[in-house]
Amino acid sequence: MTATGGIGRRSILAMGAAAALPAPVVAQDMRAQTLRFVPQANLSVLDPVFTTATVTGNHGWHVFDTLYGVDAELKPKPQMAEGAEVLDDGKRWRITLRAGLRFHDGEPVRARDCIASLKRWCAREPYGQLLIRQVDEWRAVDDRTIEIRLKRAFPLLLDALAKPDSAVPFIMPERLAETDPNRGVTEMIGSGPYRFIAGEYNSGSRVVYEKFDAYQPRQEAPSWTSGAKIAHFRRIEWHILPDPATAAAALQNGEVDWWERPHPDLQALLARARDVRREVSDTGGRLAVLRMNNLHPPFDDVRIRRAVRLSVLQEDYMRASRGDDRTDWDLCRSLWPRETPYYEDLGEAMMPGSLDRARAALREAGYANQRVVAINPTDFPDIGPLGQVTADRLKRIGMNIELAESDWGTVVQRRSNREPIDRGGWSILHTTGGATAWANPAVSFLVRGQGTAGWFGWWKSDEAEALAEAWLFAPNEAEQKQIASRLGRLALEDAAFIPLGQFRIRTAFRRNITGILQGSSPYPWNVRRV
Repeated sequence: MTATGGIGRRSILAMGAAAALPAPVVAQDMRAQTLRFVPQANLSVLDPVFTTATVTGNHGWHVFDTLYGVDAELKPKPQMAEGAEVLDDGKRWRITLRAGLRFHDGEPVRARDCIASLKRWCAREPYGQLLIRQVDEWRAVDDRTIEIRLKRAFPLLLDALAKPDSAVPFIMPERLAETDPNRGVTEMIGSGPYRFIAGEYNSGSRVVYEKFDAYQPRQEAPSWTSGAKIAHFRRIEWHILPDPATAAAALQNGEVDWWERPHPDLQALLARARDVRREVSDTGGRLAVLRMNNLHPPFDDVRIRRAVRLSVLQEDYMRASRGDDRTDWDLCRSLWPRETPYYEDLGEAMMPGSLDRARAALREAGYANQRVVAINPTDFPDIGPLGQVTADRLKRIGMNIELAESDWGTVVQRRSNREPIDRGGWSILHTTGGATAWANPAVSFLVRGQGTAGWFGWWKSDEAEALAEAWLFAPNEAEQKQIASRLGRLALEDAAFIPLGQFRIRTAFRRNITGILQGSSPYPWNVRRV
């Protein structure tokens, strides 16, 4: 089979990924009302608050809604909220819910549901952890009124509630939000424009959503995560197609409507396809990063983490994962992505990507040939090549490295293991994230030193946490910029994460699909077939 030919026996209409299609008598009508979507990876974890996996966040936008959203300028706008009142010199906020909001199980959305959801989110997410330190009391004044009493004014409260990317403060019923924050919720009941159909969920094959008829869209025009979220399709099916050639052929043949992340090697092919369009929907792009496990040897030693940083040549990583065409990727020698307010080129910390310098630094640090395990996905083209480049370069500087490759779902599960590698733990992983998700100290776990309360890899730095809080309450933009610069340099110097380059994704869809919004996720609302 070739990417340009028919899928034949591998047609997704005959594959297990679509085994439950409607009967022929209604198939044509249902096809018109169904959006078939190929996501970036398999959906193995359902709870978008429990994990920062982008695919789970994308799933979350179908099922859940938020109190506030953001527009194209990343300004917070009321979403589930009708509005907010600020009292007591900023130390008390009252947020009123829109009337008539309901969850997918028919229950009304109440203030106590929102409070439980926000408290659980605060336990998991860096911005939320900054917020919770300042909260004296959460109170449901009545079913539609949330009151937040603060120890001090928190001027960016609405920005926190409107966070658009990576562990979003989605609202769920109180009974689900009371789940231990360290355990994922598996029952998907939200109040968003689509319902999750649990009986048709098959991890590794298919995810199904159906329009929630009781959803009440806002009246404003849609923009990013704000405004009217109108579901034009009765049904959305995610088809998990890890083979890029199969996905490309399915898109060209009209068997799927939208492929979220086409493989870079197939972009030229899709550009020539008559019935396919491509566009960059997230113009900010994504930053690729390497993370080392700070809890165990050898990467509990900052000198060894720095030696790894010296080995990095970003061009190698970008060419391996994105191809030789520089149109859609750039170097980014900073933990602040390009086109975000605090980006600055810290080439002195990253140059020249020298294996000789890295070998010398490794010897000086006293590396004792400890085994290093890099967990890496085989079914995620944006990430898999990054791990392969790292394994090659670290082997060349003298590290005893093992590349443990598996499907992405297994990587997502294993990365939460804090045990040493002989008990199923890990040493190195790679990921990518949207520029908006990592644009400032409140939202970015790349620069946060929260230890075991933070992101996988668990870098601990009291100085970094103090700087993040100082940024939050800085009196002006100039001081914020100065603090962010210090924090970015500190995190890069300690090799909390290592940046590997920044890239933009051209999503691809059939020409009869319109309404795809700009933003950091493939939002399901506003999309229609013409």
